[in-house]
Amino acid sequence: MNVPNKLTISRFALTVAFLVVMFSQVRYYETLALLFFSVASLTDYFDGKIARRDKLITNFGILMDPLADKILVCSAFIAFIGLGWIQAWMVVLIVARELAITGLRLLAASKNMVLAAERYGKHKTISQIVAIISILVFHSYQEWGPIKIVFGFNLFGKPWVDWFMPLSIWVAVVLTFVSGVLYLWRNRQLYLQDL
Repeated sequence: MNVPNKLTISRFALTVAFLVVMFSQVRYYETLALLFFSVASLTDYFDGKIARRDKLITNFGILMDPLADKILVCSAFIAFIGLGWIQAWMVVLIVARELAITGLRLLAASKNMVLAAERYGKHKTISQIVAIISILVFHSYQEWGPIKIVFGFNLFGKPWVDWFMPLSIWVAVVLTFVSGVLYLWRNRQLYLQDL
């Protein structure tokens, strides 16, 4: 098994560790969850970079890499609903978009077609990761001792994390919706021809 595929598999393990920490709510669970999620996000970056650089693109990676991303992101957002950290309708929209696009890709695969990721989809993924990290920072930085000064300094009359977190959530929700609509529209011939 090559390095990119090992990184992809590690993302599944890190997602499980993230969820265990979130739901066990051990001491400093927010900070531990932030560390697990951040490392998992880095594996997403590096597995793609290494696979392209070293020409190690495999069918396993093509299938499992985006699946690992979706499971990581959706798991985090769903966990946040249970803690009251995000509104449920936002998560429903995000998860519905991911399921719709996955369904469309499966439909394309059944017709021997491969639907590549688009630029908007990549921006969407980055915005979701930024939103999740900002939510975790917002809920954990107070316990970081002297380091919290970096995240607690005032900007526009309150700590910058306080206004950056909701802004990042809204950006992620809007980009998720727009990228989903565009992707479904551009590939509409796949599902319209079966009606």
